Amino acid sequence: MSVLPAMVEAFRGEWRERASAESRLLPQGKLSGPMPWVIAIMIGLTVVATASGLALRNTASVASADVAGGVTVQIVHGAPRERDRQAQAALASVRSAPGVVSARLVPQAELDALVEPWLGTSAGDDVNALPVPALIDVRLSGSANEAQLAALRTRLKAPAPAARIDAQASWLAPVFKAIGGLQWLASGLIALLAFATVATVLLASRNALTNHRTTIEIVHMLGGTDTQIARIFQRSMAVDAAAGGIGGLMLGLVAIVALGRQFAALGSGMMTSTGLGMIDWLVICCIPLAGVLLAVLTARLTVLGALRRML
Repeated sequence: MSVLPAMVEAFRGEWRERASAESRLLPQGKLSGPMPWVIAIMIGLTVVATASGLALRNTASVASADVAGGVTVQIVHGAPRERDRQAQAALASVRSAPGVVSARLVPQAELDALVEPWLGTSAGDDVNALPVPALIDVRLSGSANEAQLAALRTRLKAPAPAARIDAQASWLAPVFKAIGGLQWLASGLIALLAFATVATVLLASRNALTNHRTTIEIVHMLGGTDTQIARIFQRSMAVDAAAGGIGGLMLGLVAIVALGRQFAALGSGMMTSTGLGMIDWLVICCIPLAGVLLAVLTARLTVLGALRRML
């Protein structure tokens, strides 16, 4: 029963001795060189770009769902009494319309709160003196389309001639378009960072091969194979990439937290109602692992291709 543990321990000792010999064969700078720092910068930027893209996607998804079935009815009239009369008549007519889930007349206090930031807090009674339109917030059972809007306009033409009906999604269409453009920009930045990482690892691997060309030739004459030599380079690259990936992840997380606080301070419902979910954080935490795998694969393929042309 004591033979198996002895064999396992002997195998471990042999493996450690072989790994140590291989690592001494081609000495690498590891953490003292620029590679970990370059990879840390790449990973940090990738983390920030990925988090930004995911947050923008979540924001657009939640905002689109909120306004998809939203319709706003404005009663634009200069006379307050006539405006209030038409607003009540429009509210009663809209509530009985088919496909309407709910309809709410926005209180005057909410309208004043919306107008006050644009007029200043010192406007006082001037805010109430302005001919602010009466607003009715309408929620439909489905997405608002042109046919439903036309039906509502026809329905309100008699009781509220001053009514203006608009889909809330149309107001935010430019915002959604801008968010989509920012998402494509984030995706393009991630692709460029991945390409830059591959190019950096490729150049570093070729430079290491050039510096150790004489040693590699000796190893080949002693019976060493291309795979064994490539394993040495990819092991060193894995250590550098892992150190840089962890540092880049920490740097990116600090930047994400700082940006999150800045956007939360805006007080915008669109910004504070969304964020990064558990799956999003899992994707972000997997970025350093993907960076290590990309660096190791690039180093291995670069070294093997160069060795085939070298010897």
